[in-house]
Amino acid sequence: MLLCIDCGNTNTVFSIWDGEKFLCTLRTSTHHARTADAYFTWFSTLIKHYGIDAEITDVIISSTVPRVVWNLRVFADRFFNARPLVVGKPECLLPHLPRVDEGTQVGPDRLVNTAGAFDRHGGDLIVVDFGTATTFDVVASDGAYIGGVIAPGVNLSLEALHMAAAALPHVDISKPQKVVGTNTVECIQSGVFWGYVGLVKEICARIKGERDRDMQIIATGGLAPLFQQSEDLFDQFEDDLTMHGLTVIHAYNKEQGNT
Repeated sequence: MLLCIDCGNTNTVFSIWDGEKFLCTLRTSTHHARTADAYFTWFSTLIKHYGIDAEITDVIISSTVPRVVWNLRVFADRFFNARPLVVGKPECLLPHLPRVDEGTQVGPDRLVNTAGAFDRHGGDLIVVDFGTATTFDVVASDGAYIGGVIAPGVNLSLEALHMAAAALPHVDISKPQKVVGTNTVECIQSGVFWGYVGLVKEICARIKGERDRDMQIIATGGLAPLFQQSEDLFDQFEDDLTMHGLTVIHAYNKEQGNT
């Protein structure tokens, strides 16, 4: 079975793929000092709790935190006797090479989202990922990543507002009942929620205009369903897009005899 690991700035997600479906998805906070032994203790305890008897034979990793990759490599090698594929490294082949400025390093998460979205929806896509950053990935008609946009993430913006203005409280993001708030919390929630709705609409409209074609908008990330409540911002929501992309990239490398 395949173990897919997606390490982001905030959380690291582990999913077990049996070739047809994900058996489970486990989540932990990202910590660069966590050892391979600590990963295994946490991982084995949880899968035993869920009653999953899985023999891991392959591992693929996507990580936006380079310092974490070493311990994840050791984790895969020591406990599963598997040499992991690491997205973004030269030895990990991509189904479609990105077309960006020479010397540009594209984030592994964006490459994985591109592969997953193209496999499910074809080309001419805008993939909006609500993570620590809010990213917009443009997928060409042939499946290549051709660039995008990076904006601050929703929770990052809320935290920055709270840290920079001592009088303002920390609030949880939710859809406000009305645009004009009558207390501080409502005012912040309205500004962040409707501000990001406007950001998504405007950036996607400008991407479509620049590309001069109709494009599907695919959303992923935990806050995407919240923003979809406002109006039809997205054509599709994919909660497992990154994990699906990892299975696509792994399958491609297997076809090429690279695993």
